[in-house]
Amino acid sequence: MKSSKNIPISKLRRTSKLVQTGAKVGVNYLKYYGDKMVNSEEEAKERLEENNANDIYDSLKTLKGSALKMAQMMSMEKNIMPKAFVEKFSLAQFSVPPLSAPLVLKTFKKSFGKLPHQLFDAFNSQAINAASIGQVHQAQKNGKTLAVKIQYPGIADSIQSDLAIVKPVAMKMFKISGEHSEQYFKEVENKLVEETDYVLELAQSQEIAKECAHIENLKFPEYYPEYSSTDIITMDWMEGLHLSEFVRRNIDQQAANAIGQTLWDFYMYQIHVLRKVHADPHPGNFLISNQNEVIALDFGCMKTIPDTFYEPYFALFNYEVLHDSKQFEENLEALEILKPEDSEEERARFSDLFFEIIECFTTPFQDETFDFSDREMFDKLSTYGEKYIKEASSLNMGANRGSKHNIYMNRTFFGLFSLMFDLKAENITINNYTHYLEEETVLG
Repeated sequence: MKSSKNIPISKLRRTSKLVQTGAKVGVNYLKYYGDKMVNSEEEAKERLEENNANDIYDSLKTLKGSALKMAQMMSMEKNIMPKAFVEKFSLAQFSVPPLSAPLVLKTFKKSFGKLPHQLFDAFNSQAINAASIGQVHQAQKNGKTLAVKIQYPGIADSIQSDLAIVKPVAMKMFKISGEHSEQYFKEVENKLVEETDYVLELAQSQEIAKECAHIENLKFPEYYPEYSSTDIITMDWMEGLHLSEFVRRNIDQQAANAIGQTLWDFYMYQIHVLRKVHADPHPGNFLISNQNEVIALDFGCMKTIPDTFYEPYFALFNYEVLHDSKQFEENLEALEILKPEDSEEERARFSDLFFEIIECFTTPFQDETFDFSDREMFDKLSTYGEKYIKEASSLNMGANRGSKHNIYMNRTFFGLFSLMFDLKAENITINNYTHYLEEETVLG
């Protein structure tokens, strides 16, 4: 893959790149109007989406950073994004043109005052993997093989300008009205800023690795602070297939079930015990070893779950609360889904709509086990999501309802559901994580 010799950093250059992309998209639409005159509209639309996905992704992979990170986030929205966009944008997870060797050396010199070959016994200047915010190189030190993640230069400084560019597109795509939308974009901005803070990521990675080390079949790399900085993180090199590649190759249902149970336990333990969660559950952040162990990577995006949000959010997972209209509405109010200024008609319509969505969303939690290979729940969630956007639009209310904490909490669950569905994991024990609490009590 061809490497990048430079990354557009200034707001002017980044905006100019996106304007050029917008012009290409405009040309694609002109082609589409001609195409559907001689071919079926379905075929023409499919070609339009494929052309737009290619042109937009080609632009974003040049910009890298938060602009590309947004594409990565959107690739997880399989229920609302066209297939062509999901397939193309998913490349942002681990397949992006890497930085050229001179830029890599410059970053090391800035961070350590030394070149990589002065720090390590051996260093491969060609990246093994490259994603939205950084790329990974392989190194050797004292007989150990290491993974060295290097952040793209200037990425942290471009976040605000990138979001300013992306915001109008995102608002249109997700039908978010301008009023009260700022808190949601601020939440995204804060998380993206945190993801460029490699000192914070190192601390979070070590914390989660320590707190979750006892979860069966789950592995973490060891991290090396002495070879890490604000722009570089060094850890053990972990062998395995990316989860998406494992899914494509796997024919062993028992292995898929075991991996699915591990992923599920890992997330439930974080959410309910640690009250913080790895809020970026895409396939590029997980490897599967030859022994079918789950290897968890990249803890730059962690979401702390405050009690004021945790309690009403998970109260709605309780069947009795969900089906008690008074308790149901009280929790919707606590989650800022129902608002004081709502009319009685709006309150009734949104209560009914959110009941449908939440009842479907919490389906896996109503029994001891759940079969994630059954696509019925996923199809229903997609249908209810479209219905909600239409309903909100008809009431001229926009789609921006709920606490800002919903953004990454819902993203975590939808991402996890998607991983479980891709694995076709069956007979997953929903509250299996609780036996780790029992073990801790005995050990304590």
